[in-house]
Amino acid sequence: MSVSIDVSRVRAEGYRFAPSPLAELGSAVHLLVEPAHHPAQNGWVSSVAASVEPQLLERLIDADFLWRTSRADMLLPAEPGATLGDELDAVDALSDETWVSAALLTSSCGTVPLHRELGSPLVDPAARDLARERALARGPRQIGFVDYVLDNPPRARATIRRLLEDCEAAFFAEAWAQLVPRLTADARLKHDVLATSGLRRLVDTVSPAVTVDDDGTRIVVDKLQDNATTADEAGVTFLPSVLGHPHLLVVHAPGWRPVIQYPVSGSAVAGGAAPGPATTVEVIEERLHALDNPVRLRLARSLIRGPHTTADLAEAWSLSAPEVSRHLAILKQAGFVTTSRRGRYVVYVFDVVAAARLGRDMVEALLR
Repeated sequence: MSVSIDVSRVRAEGYRFAPSPLAELGSAVHLLVEPAHHPAQNGWVSSVAASVEPQLLERLIDADFLWRTSRADMLLPAEPGATLGDELDAVDALSDETWVSAALLTSSCGTVPLHRELGSPLVDPAARDLARERALARGPRQIGFVDYVLDNPPRARATIRRLLEDCEAAFFAEAWAQLVPRLTADARLKHDVLATSGLRRLVDTVSPAVTVDDDGTRIVVDKLQDNATTADEAGVTFLPSVLGHPHLLVVHAPGWRPVIQYPVSGSAVAGGAAPGPATTVEVIEERLHALDNPVRLRLARSLIRGPHTTADLAEAWSLSAPEVSRHLAILKQAGFVTTSRRGRYVVYVFDVVAAARLGRDMVEALLR
């Protein structure tokens, strides 16, 4: 399952890399209302939650339809501005129909189907019913917010802008000052990789969940829904994010320039642990398969207590040496076992760190 972007008409200069204060603020408020998704940032979340007024957190929860389960497309600008104010001004320039569609029928998370045939919920009854149905499934606060947006779009828009500006004043300005040099450096690195090594190498540096097809005409992003869009000559925008880790967001709604917000690896905001390298769903499947066998689990129980040879393991579990070797090869391919040589013997060692990391990697891959 994936979101694909046709880039056959995009020239090298059509790929844009830049930090966005609005996109990173969207990640920040998602962190605050859904901290369980981001254990590496628990320190930062706790620090901010303890320092801001409880009323501000309540206001974020009231509007969490925009950033908890999914992220409103308008919060991921294709034309990043120099300041949050610049980007909010660009959002204000959107028509009410476009703003409401971006808010209530978002595409970026790829967790729910995108109904391309629907119009804006302000003018299309089917789109309005869909937005309300999704909100009803999330809870009373969410349906209250969606009805507020549908009943009075200008007032709702002003409320959201004021909320984001209050977040900037309360905690985000300080975080952004810390993050922007890191994000700028990563964006510059991506630009240089594209210029020197091409698109395929570029997407390799973005995430293992992003690939280019064999023809080099489509960017393919591993997501929970199958969808596709086409980038015109205006191109594709890449937004680096620290607070967004491990999410990989893709704006692919009709009429919007494709945007990919990707996590910057090996970095964290103050108070958080640095995230590890991203892992694909395919790798997780391989690792789970390696442990989904009683014989391999027995071998792992022996190896986790200390290094063993094939002969040791065969004797301990009454198995043949070829059978042990076959299972060890699967464990080694999955990254759970390494080998070393002691004289004429090959010794197998269980990687405890790799096993401990499996749960975290699986959650991050599923959340991406």
